[in-house]
Amino acid sequence: MADDITAESAQTVAAGQLRAFIERVERLEEEKQTIADDIKEVFAEAKGTGFDTKAMRVIIRLRKKDANERQEEEAILDLYKAALGME
Repeated sequence: MADDITAESAQTVAAGQLRAFIERVERLEEEKQTIADDIKEVFAEAKGTGFDTKAMRVIIRLRKKDANERQEEEAILDLYKAALGME
């Protein structure tokens, strides 16, 4: 009987922990969607004032990389463009 109570308690605790984790993830997903909506609004505002949002996205992506990584990427792009006669 004691084993049954222990097993039942463990399942209750595990179920409670699982529910807590799932609820945390759900809250974070809601926050993520809110942030994504905010970012979309900023891009819409920038576009409305005449900025090229595609170029802005490229700049944001590039700023996430360190200088060496950017230089390597640019060198490879330059090499490929030269090979294709694009320069």
